[in-house]
Amino acid sequence: MSKSKVAVLKVTPQTILTDIERLCELAGMPQALDKGATTILKDNISWHYPFPGANTTPWQMEGTIIALRNAGYQDITCVQNKTVVTNAFKGEDLNNYVPLFKKYDIPVLYNFREADMKWIEYRPKAKLHVLHKIFPEGIRIPDYFVGNSIVHLPTVKCHIYTTTTGAMKNAFGGLLSTKRHYTHTWIHRTLVDLLAIQKEIHSGIFAIMDGTTAGNGPGPRTMFPVIKDYMLASSDQVAIDAGAAKMMGFDPLSLEFIRVAHDDGLGVGDPREIEIVGADISGENWGFQVGDNGASVIGDLMWFGPMKRFQKFFFHTPLVNAFILGSEFYHDFYRWPRKDRQTFETWKAETHWGKLFESYVQGSSESTTGPVKIMTGA
Repeated sequence: MSKSKVAVLKVTPQTILTDIERLCELAGMPQALDKGATTILKDNISWHYPFPGANTTPWQMEGTIIALRNAGYQDITCVQNKTVVTNAFKGEDLNNYVPLFKKYDIPVLYNFREADMKWIEYRPKAKLHVLHKIFPEGIRIPDYFVGNSIVHLPTVKCHIYTTTTGAMKNAFGGLLSTKRHYTHTWIHRTLVDLLAIQKEIHSGIFAIMDGTTAGNGPGPRTMFPVIKDYMLASSDQVAIDAGAAKMMGFDPLSLEFIRVAHDDGLGVGDPREIEIVGADISGENWGFQVGDNGASVIGDLMWFGPMKRFQKFFFHTPLVNAFILGSEFYHDFYRWPRKDRQTFETWKAETHWGKLFESYVQGSSESTTGPVKIMTGA
């Protein structure tokens, strides 16, 4: 397999918007995306609350829009999804995307609204690992995704079920319905199957990953934010996840979703076969560890432990609502008010990225990052 390219840059709040545009150029965005197709922005809202490292940042969103527009991509939309524990409307508001959608005239569609898109049965040409077994009645995807390009906007963080999460996992919410929790026991190979489907349906795929504040610990929500000042971009979803994993301190090929996707030829997961352009990250090893957050112990038992044989009873029936309420209570009514909100407030007050986030709240990001050229024509 030939080498794949991943662009990595050290970035600053003062130059972040132009940094992102340069990052996209280094990673070959114009070669990866079709100017004749709609470009879908697929942000990552792991938690509707704006916990550092958990969600697409407003500068990641704004910088991506600017980079696309200046490269001649005028037909841009954002597609949101909901999860059993995350509210898309609350998330896009609290993470400061809504003013950006208005400022740059970006339509927002919701894959759970029938007026925006319909879920159609899709029969992949690729030989799948697990999705056809998990959904024997048929795999359904949003019709709006077919034929359009997609830009994933994940963050650099750990995940309790996949060790790390990034570009490949970002397809999870967009391409699968609210029954996607059926896949958790087979989550690694589910991500591989989703990448195979993406390669069939999209006219182009690209990812811009934010590691300005990275998430250590039992993500994707309850983490320890660590300032790292990095951003990554690539058209190879496997390679960008491998690059981020290596920076976090993990062996990429030890992660099943990266190794299987590499073996299937869907991308490059071996760091020796990835060309890093931009910053020198050869010495980066952050020593991240996943651990657990208490609630994850229950998930481990139900999805991967001795209770997994009963998961259809628990998760394919109304009993699943008890687990949803338990997760919502733990994250929104225990963790956020007692611990994580204070972490967020400290990050806002004491870090340069937190102060930039606050400038978006106040609607004054331009004074922080400086003017950026916007093309008005293709």
